[in-house]
Parts: sequence; C-alpha cells; structure tokens
Amino acid sequence: MNYLTKFSHPKRFRWKWYSTGHTENSTQTARVVIAGAGLVGNSVAYHLTENGWNNVVVLDQHKIGSGTSDFGSGTIGLFKPTPERNIIMESVKLYERLQHAGHNVGLQKCGSLNLAQTHDRVIAFKRRIAYNVPTGLFCEFIGAETAKQLHPLLNVDDIQGAVHVPDDCIADPALVLNVLVSLSKQKGVKYFEGCEVKWINTIGGRVDSVETDIGTIKCEYFINCSGMWARELGLRSRKPVCIPAYPAQHFYALSTNLNLATDSLLPCIRDYDSNMYARQYGGEMLVGWFEKEAIPAFENKKDIPKGWKAYLSQNMPNHCTPLWEKAIDRMPALKTTTNPKITNSPDNFTPDGRLIFGETAEVKNYYVACGLNGNPLQGSGGVGKALAEWIVAGTPTIEMLPFNIQRFLDLHNNRQYLQNRIREVVGRQYAILYPNQSEYKFSRKLRCSPLYSVLETRGAVFGTKMAYERALYFDTDYKRGNPPPTMPPGSFYKPKFFIFMEKEYFACAQHVGIIDISSFSKIEIQPGIQSSSHRNSVLDYLQKMCANDVNIQIGHIVHSGMLNERGGYENDCMLIRQSDDQYFMISPSSQQTKIYEWMSRNLPRDDSVKLNDVTSMYTVLNVVGPKSTQLMSELSNSNVKLQPFTYRKLNVGFASDVMIMTFTHTGMPGYCLYVPSEYALHVYDRLMAVGRDYGARDVGTLTQRFLRIDKFIPFWGDELTSMTTPFEAGVFYSISQLKKKEDFIGRSALEKQKQDGLTKRLVLFHLEDIDVDKDVWPWGGEPIYRNGEYCGTVTSAGYGFASEKLVCLGYISRSQRDVSKIITTEFIMDKNAVYHIDIAGRLFRLKQHVHPKAAMAQATAERDERKSYRPTVLKIKKQFQA
Repeated sequence: MNYLTKFSHPKRFRWKWYSTGHTENSTQTARVVIAGAGLVGNSVAYHLTENGWNNVVVLDQHKIGSGTSDFGSGTIGLFKPTPERNIIMESVKLYERLQHAGHNVGLQKCGSLNLAQTHDRVIAFKRRIAYNVPTGLFCEFIGAETAKQLHPLLNVDDIQGAVHVPDDCIADPALVLNVLVSLSKQKGVKYFEGCEVKWINTIGGRVDSVETDIGTIKCEYFINCSGMWARELGLRSRKPVCIPAYPAQHFYALSTNLNLATDSLLPCIRDYDSNMYARQYGGEMLVGWFEKEAIPAFENKKDIPKGWKAYLSQNMPNHCTPLWEKAIDRMPALKTTTNPKITNSPDNFTPDGRLIFGETAEVKNYYVACGLNGNPLQGSGGVGKALAEWIVAGTPTIEMLPFNIQRFLDLHNNRQYLQNRIREVVGRQYAILYPNQSEYKFSRKLRCSPLYSVLETRGAVFGTKMAYERALYFDTDYKRGNPPPTMPPGSFYKPKFFIFMEKEYFACAQHVGIIDISSFSKIEIQPGIQSSSHRNSVLDYLQKMCANDVNIQIGHIVHSGMLNERGGYENDCMLIRQSDDQYFMISPSSQQTKIYEWMSRNLPRDDSVKLNDVTSMYTVLNVVGPKSTQLMSELSNSNVKLQPFTYRKLNVGFASDVMIMTFTHTGMPGYCLYVPSEYALHVYDRLMAVGRDYGARDVGTLTQRFLRIDKFIPFWGDELTSMTTPFEAGVFYSISQLKKKEDFIGRSALEKQKQDGLTKRLVLFHLEDIDVDKDVWPWGGEPIYRNGEYCGTVTSAGYGFASEKLVCLGYISRSQRDVSKIITTEFIMDKNAVYHIDIAGRLFRLKQHVHPKAAMAQATAERDERKSYRPTVLKIKKQFQA
C-alpha cells in the first residue's frame, strides 16, 4: 500500500511515495490526480476505489468542500429527459446505499410537484410523463386542487395542473461530501488541501505530471473536477484544454418564522413558468430561481477573486426583491418573512445547458467532470460513477454523446462568448424547449457561411449547429428591407412555418432546391512526412478505421461507419478518393472535434498519415431535385450525368475547381457542390439566376431533415451513436461484407452480433390515425408499444411530404417477458403485431416498415386511393311540394 507524505522545505513541500518493499526510485508518482475536492471530485475518487483503484490523490486549492458544492439546494429531481434522468438515478442509488450502510447523508424522500401554468407546459409535461413511466419512473399528472392537498401552502389559482413524482428526494450536500471523503480515505485516497495546481505537463500528447505550488507529482491520469475554476485550470495545461463552462450568479432565499412541521416534509416545488423552485428546509422554506436572464458571475473581474463569497454578497442588494414577491404569489405564507436570508450560490453552466464530462480532445488521459448547471448534488453521484467506469474500462459504459466534452470547439471556450451565452442558459433549464424551434438568442452570428447575409435578405430564419449559423427555413413572405424574419413562437403541434417547408419540399421533388450545408465537418487524409517508405499508408489506415471497403476507384465515393471495439458508431462519413493516397472525408457538423480526435489517436505512430481539418475552406451547396442535372449542365458547360457516388472537379460559372458529388444527404437526386469559399457568392448567384428557369428555390435544413426521415436515412446522434451498430440501424450499405474485408476496428463485435442475432432494430413507422392539423405531433423521445407492451423509443420524427404522413424512426426490442431476445424482420412485421405511439398521453396507431421503398409504395397507394375516391350522389325523389 502506498502512502503519500509531505516533507517541509524552506520554500516548498516535496512529495514522495513510500511503498513497503519498494525503492525510492518509485517515488513521486500516483495513478490518478484529481483537482477539486467538491462533490464531483469526491464522487469520482470514491467510484475509482470501488473499481479497485486506490492510488489516487485529490488536490484542492483551499479546503475540502470549500467551493460551491455545499451551496446547493439539496433537491434531487428525476422528472428529466432520459439521458439526464439516468445520471440522476445513479446519484440516488449511491445516496441510498450510503444511507442504508449507516452513513447519514440527510436523504429523505419527500416527492415533488412540477407546476404547469400554461397549456403548452401541460403538453410538455405529458410528453415527459409518456417516456418516463415505461422506463421506470412513476409520475402522474394531477389537478390543481390535488396539488394543493399535497402542499397546502400553494396558491393554485393560476395552475392548470401538476406532475407528482413521489420518489423525488432531498439530501444534504455537505453530509454527502463528508461521507465520500471519509470512505475514499479509508480506501487509500490521499487528500492535500491548500495546494494550487500550476500546470499540467504532457509528453507525447498525454498527461505526464501535475505541477503545484508545493511540488510536482507524476501521474497517469488527471481529472479536472474544479467546478467554476475548471475552465481556467484547463488553460494551464501545457497544451491548453477547452472546457466551456462559466459560473452564473444563482440565488436562493430562506424564510423565517414559518415553523413548519418537520415530521413529514412537504413536496419540493418546481414552478417552471415562474422560473422558481422551493423545498422545505427544516421548519422553513428555501426558494431559489433559474432566472430568464441570469447574471454572469465575476463579469468585470479578470479571474475568480480569492474572496469570491464576500465579493458576491456585496453585489446583490435588491436583486431578489421581485423574485421574492413572485415566491409570495405562489406561497402566500411567505408574507410573514420580511427579510429572507439571501444566498448567492454561483454554479457552472455550459453553452448548451448540459453537463460536461469525458476525456478531452487535446490531451490523452486528461478527463473533465464539471458544469452541473445549478445542482451539483443531483448529478455528481452518477457522473462520478460513469467517469470512473470510463477511465477503468478505457471506454464509456453508457451513451455519452449528450455530455461528451468533445461536443465543443475552441470558440465555445471564449470568455466573452460564455458570459453572453450563460445569461440565457440558466433560464432555459426551466423553459419549454420546443423541438427544432428553440434557438439561442445570445452569442450568435459567430460562424457564418459566406452566404449568410445574402440568405438573410431572402428570408432565411437561422439556427445554430456547432455555433454555425444555418438556414432552418425561408420565410417567403419576407419583404427585403424589413427587419430580418424570426422564428415564430414554438409549438408541439404543426409548426407555424409549415407552409414554407412544404413549398421547399415541392421545389426539391419537382424542380430544384438549394440548401446551404456548409457546417458539415470536412477533413483531408493525406500522406505524412514519413510516407515515402509506406506506399499505401493512407489506404491501410482508413481500411483499419472504416467498416466499409474504402479501396475504391479514384473519383468514387463510399459511405462508411467508423466503429469502436463494441461495434458502435464513432463516426458516420462519406469518403471521396481524390488520388491513390489522398481522401476527402465529410462528417456531421457536431463531429468536428470528436472525430478529429478519434482519428488522430488512431494515426500510425510513424507519422505516415496526416489529417487536415478544412471545414472552413469550403462552402457546401446541396442542389436537389429532378432538374438539378439540367441546371448544373448549363452552369458548367459539362456533362454532369455522373454515376452515383462519384465526383468531379468542374468549373461552375466563372469559378474553378468546384467539387461536384453525386449525393445529397436526402435520398433524392442531385449534387453536393464543395465550393472554395472565395467563390461561394458567385456560384450561389449563378445557381439562383440560371435556376430561375428551372424553378430553383432556397431550402432550409429542417426540410432536409424531414426528407431524410421520410427516406429512412438514420442520422448521427439520433439513430447512430456509440451504443448502436450498423446491423441494428440497418445500415448495411455502410459496412463491407465481413468475409470480404480484413481487420477493422469493431469487426469482432460485428461478427459476434451477426452470429448471436440482434436484440434491437431500427424501424420506420407511419402514423395512421392522427390529424396533422389538430393533434400534437411526435418530435422524438416518444415511447413505442407493441401489442400493448413498451418496446422502444422514437429517435427522429417529422412529416413525410411524399407519403403525406407523420413519420417516425425508432429502435424496438422484445418484451422483458420474452424468453428469446432476438429480434428479426419476421417479428417486426408480424401481421398480428399492433404498434402504437404515446404522444403526450394519447395513443396513435403506427404502421411498421423495415424497407423505405415498400413504406413509400404503400403510403403512395393509400394516398392515391384517398384522392381517387368519389362519393356517390343519391337522387331522392321529392315527396312533397311546397
């Protein structure tokens, strides 16, 4: 067993390891160093010891728990979207285990009431109930008077109802922290207080050692759990690490003189439409707020002040007065408190409001866990477990895509960007986030296509992806010279801009649609500096990385997945072979950081292959529709009747070296133009000017999304994730036949899955009995039932313009009661199988399909039958005359 000790020195401490039976040459090392001794850091340390790793050191610049961890409300709410709920559920399980083992963590099950003041909030809640109940969380929608019976202090005059979650609970953050510290110490974890990390040293792109103000310690892993100091500490790596998280001021108040009974606690309150939460705290009420427009902490300071608690307390007079008045409106009993005790409890928020953890793209074995967005207690137990398992196993054990730190770019780490964005992120924790209709207002117009200003004058309504401005749809009622059009208020029903999308679809289906998709990630794969002695280095590298055979002819294109060892997706890409030893790769926009890191870490060690991110060098225009060939032929004066999945470099107008590729990401005919960005305006101008004769029209990415769903094209992040395989997604065209291709990453897992059979499959569904004009639409996340039993979840949903039906994609599995878990086409398509979808508490019939052509043929036949129907006119003889 190792013991880390400190030796005094006139200027500093020296750290040394002493091991029974070991020489002094093995000193000054630890397997894992964790920075930050708050709830998250201690949870990671505890879970590492649970996995048998006890050579762990935890450092804190002040004292254990002296950050913001013990400032939280102590509330734990499970009524969340599924990924967040899974994390929180692990926290609850941890705190229950600790409590049952005799450790007092203050855990009490009190339940919660989630209040709805508006009709849209009711729909949002019922959608959430629909997917939470079949996956294990009991929750129910209740009336206002029932809510008041459960919480007599409530004023329910403006409430349309509430969601009751009996299993929600509270715990004491300080007690949880102390128990985790004690148990970690018992397992051998060493803690050092008053120890400031100065630098993280790296060798060969991986963690090597940690320099502190009292010495240096060599380590294999470094974990940044330093809360609102995490971003600043990330910049102190020899190769700076991007950690986009920034603290916002977060207020809560404690009543006085209520003297509530403590033998049975009142339920926690989340009044989303008032941006307020409340819980019983002893005999009083603690009330906190997620303000619609929050205040960034330390906005006018270069760094976080050492006396940050005192600094914040001096800058909050009168700020909470209107907030407290709102609380009195909801709970009139609070009127007896004239001077509530106000606490400014800053916490880290991230640019998209989701927590951050995982391995950084910049430095191997540098992990991060931070950005818990206002409630460290709620997520720290689950985050610590997931991160510890990731480190020990070498790969995530749960789906990490929503939380992976590699979902960001360096630009997200800009301090001014973060301060601006955080203002609205706080309030969005309680806002209704309408699917595809809830765009950010702050920190916009950062990454823009060269066409941005032109598209804006043509009525483009923009959204962002990886901070890139993309036209979602075009408001054709817009008059040039008026203020730019904006997204109308969101809706769970038929979108208010549907008419514009419908026109865009008809342009793609009958004429020509022009879609700017410049945000897609673009990487060149080329020979490196040592490639002369390795003739096929690029090809060999890509054959190892890709599931499909990439040894294609020059000028051809192949669609492939890049898989992990489990056979799950790390990337979904198009590869264009430009020469014998040079490829051009296209990946989803959100993959720009993640896939570059994945590919970089798998590069040959001899530098025979190099990668070059050229995302910003090209403007990409999707030219979609049956008349696209005529248009492109006229523009290029060339024969553009190319074979499918090929490319050529052609002149378009006066622009040269435009890459024309014969695919569109929509399942429809046309071309993708990869235009050197300096030619973008010219090429677009010629497309629209010449295209006028061909019915050319601007089209947005939302229409493109609906097109790919209708064509049963699975997409990265929705259907394709690190936990889904090509066989499960039905993407057989993106993998080579296993017997034809030698070893590639994930091959063994696919062979085993092929031999054992599949336990889940992606299916296309058409909604059969829904009124698209009156009923709530499916948007993703809805549960799917087969013969009355829950069998899966919708991953994508949209309107199929060609089929004239609402369309869903979703994975289904067998019932827990079935002896065999293998799922086959026969099982899916069984004539006795009846499928339904639960949309906000209403069941609608689904028609299942496994082949898009068959689905479209059936839908078309049904549509034609409806349109060809003519009612019979009955002639009735007059029996009476006036």
